[in-house]
Amino acid sequence: MKITFFGAAGEVTGSSSLVETGQYKILIDCGMFQGSDFNDAKNHNPLPFNPSELSHVFITHAHLDHTGRLPLLVKNGYTGHFYATAPTLELAELVMKDAHGIMLYNNKKFGKPILYDETDIAAVVAEGKRVEYGEAFVLGGATVIPTEVEESRNQRRRDPSVTLGMTNNEPPPSPRNMRGRGQGEVSDVTVTFHDVGHIFGSAFIEIQAEGKKVVFSGDVGNVHVPILKDTENLPTDLDLLVCESTYGDRLHEAAATREEMIEGAILESASRGGVLMIPSFALERTQELIYELNKLIDHKHKLTGIPIYLDSPLAIDAINVYRKYPKYYDAKASEFFKAGDDIFNFNTLVTTYSRAESMKINHTPGPKVIIAGAGMMNGGRILHHALRYLSDSKNTFLFIGYQSPGTLGHKIQTGQSPVNVLGERVEVNCKIKAIGALSAHGDQNKLASWIGAARPKQVILNHGDPAASKALAERLKREAGIAARLAQARLTIDV
Repeated sequence: MKITFFGAAGEVTGSSSLVETGQYKILIDCGMFQGSDFNDAKNHNPLPFNPSELSHVFITHAHLDHTGRLPLLVKNGYTGHFYATAPTLELAELVMKDAHGIMLYNNKKFGKPILYDETDIAAVVAEGKRVEYGEAFVLGGATVIPTEVEESRNQRRRDPSVTLGMTNNEPPPSPRNMRGRGQGEVSDVTVTFHDVGHIFGSAFIEIQAEGKKVVFSGDVGNVHVPILKDTENLPTDLDLLVCESTYGDRLHEAAATREEMIEGAILESASRGGVLMIPSFALERTQELIYELNKLIDHKHKLTGIPIYLDSPLAIDAINVYRKYPKYYDAKASEFFKAGDDIFNFNTLVTTYSRAESMKINHTPGPKVIIAGAGMMNGGRILHHALRYLSDSKNTFLFIGYQSPGTLGHKIQTGQSPVNVLGERVEVNCKIKAIGALSAHGDQNKLASWIGAARPKQVILNHGDPAASKALAERLKREAGIAARLAQARLTIDV
């Protein structure tokens, strides 16, 4: 089995890894590179592999840095399926359409190039295949292997023909996905998705082939994340783990302080009559924040009278996907849901879907809270609010997610001033705060304990800045005796 890294190697965005085993060429994710520009110039380089030769594409989760170049695969000749959990498939469609809309806007406003068109996105959506957690399947025949997942067993009992979303009314696997059959011995390749607790529907992917067992972590969730179930344990007999290291050099605040810190940030801003701006990733971070605010406002009757604006069409659409799949909720969210509580709403929440609604936010005096994308401020409506409110010392910018170097969010968080916002130079006079406990990524403690408990034979760290990856590697060596390597672009390893 050979693995080559084509993204998120020595950096955080652009996740993409190629697995070659027997007659199969399997791609894990194909995300957008993002830096100072929403659509980084690297996205327009020729793909470093031939999409028409791929047999399968697996998606760990719906974030843009893992899904944003999927339409390019179709555009360049891939005709197979895209495998992911049901929430991931639906959220990825929203993410890709939102990205296309931003590219259209940037093209019209600033003359920036567009990566793909709506027909490419539609082709990805049409070839989506749903996968359940814990259901192993064999490539080619798509044979489902019995597992301990009760719902999966029940589904097979109801309809034995259901294998990986296929029914008797669907055609058998395409000849390309069966390549090698009848042309010499081809070993089985078994794939299993496991809940990684990062965002709704996210997974780490286990591949067994040639007598080896490999896991791709995708992005690993934080501890005690609202709404989501905890990260599943890794298999203990791993030959290789490819693991993210976004926060490999940092520790988050205790999760127990999350609610207190949110309340404190809002009250402090309100005491000055200011605007609290929260650049938030539309998937998971925003839903978790709304969920925490629901508990504070509707259940504990705090923060009354302060309007909170959700100014993100993507986040609003994503909430509807969350409502559709309550079986993915953790025990507490399930308890609220079963009691009839709308966990994604509260009495001071104002959703602004259209641009006209968004512009009306400016007419409301402070104190107020604005939650808007993009999370790293490399696009989206948060830029318009930043242009208006950054220079006022009464206001506050609250970061609740990772800020990649080169992005506007990173520049503001690290104290740069003035900054360029939508072509204008703006002084940063507002207060800057950050809450790591709201991150959807596990910190160094979470990653080290998760990896250390499984003790894989090999570990490759990707999806992290070099300093973060190196810090995690040093801790794994020191505490667990694991000699982790750092991924490099175009690096090929044999397992």
